[in-house]
Amino acid sequence: MNASTQQLADLKNPQPIEAKLPAIAPGFGSLQSFELMQRAARLLSSSTLVPAAYRAVTEKFDKYGNVKERIENPHAVANCVIAMNMAQRMKADELMVMQNLYIVEGRPAWSSQWIIAAINGSRRFSPLRFEIKALGEKSVDRTETYWENNERKTRTQQVKVNDMACIAWAIEKETGERIESPAVSIEMAVKEGWYTKNGSKWQTMPEVMLRYRTASFFGKLYAPELLMGLQTVEELQDARVIDASPDGTGGFSVDIDSLKPSKQESNDTDGSKVIDSDTGEIVETKTSKAKRIPQDKPDIKPEEIQSKGSFVPSPEEQEAIRQREIAEAVAEEQSLSLE
Repeated sequence: MNASTQQLADLKNPQPIEAKLPAIAPGFGSLQSFELMQRAARLLSSSTLVPAAYRAVTEKFDKYGNVKERIENPHAVANCVIAMNMAQRMKADELMVMQNLYIVEGRPAWSSQWIIAAINGSRRFSPLRFEIKALGEKSVDRTETYWENNERKTRTQQVKVNDMACIAWAIEKETGERIESPAVSIEMAVKEGWYTKNGSKWQTMPEVMLRYRTASFFGKLYAPELLMGLQTVEELQDARVIDASPDGTGGFSVDIDSLKPSKQESNDTDGSKVIDSDTGEIVETKTSKAKRIPQDKPDIKPEEIQSKGSFVPSPEEQEAIRQREIAEAVAEEQSLSLE
């Protein structure tokens, strides 16, 4: 078919205008690419198959299956755009990245299963394998920090564990060399504080947690481009020093007010001074200021004082003295409030 015949065929069956436009891929390189990425992100955010962190609206149901609450996530589209960008850089499927990328306290983290799958799927290594060695029962010293009377103190407690050590290894296909991760043990988990945290999986499924942690160490050392500098969900949860609750949009939130001291943290026995939880300053309470303002007191009985040989002012003089004391206390309170 010559050129004239091809031109005649194109005139008889014209192609749509979109077919003549250059191919545009979602991304940040141009305005068209960015708009296309946002359109795809809005489509994904409206799906119920993506995790809650990427969903525009999350519905909560009651025990009868009826919708009792609808929570809107204003960050859904932005989260989808970031996940799509990460998928492009990793040459992975967008939905797979979203289903394995979690948000813990505002920080993205990979699932440990995905890290193992990414290492095995990279074709740079043989399938990842694990070696677990039993080390027997032992008592491990755990040093922790706590606060008492506004002072930071440390204490050491002994934790009895059935110790085990694990390494992750694989054969590098290019060199044929066996490469191993650093060893992780239950003793290490106790000393790092992972084992003793409330609800820790290290106590209920130690062998699984050992494999997850060594797989993460292996990926960070030999395939950091797969992890893209992110930690695993288990690592972030183990490193968390405060308990957080799900916020309904796939993330976690912390009630800052609940972390403030609810009682007076002061050495004053009368409670006249407390520590401001916002500024850390020692301030006087309203009760202590009120104590300095003389209240109405019954008149002193002259016969009680005369029996002691003391001078007794008249009722008019007593009233004048009381008014003067009240005025001085009010003036002092106003000067303190101005400071």
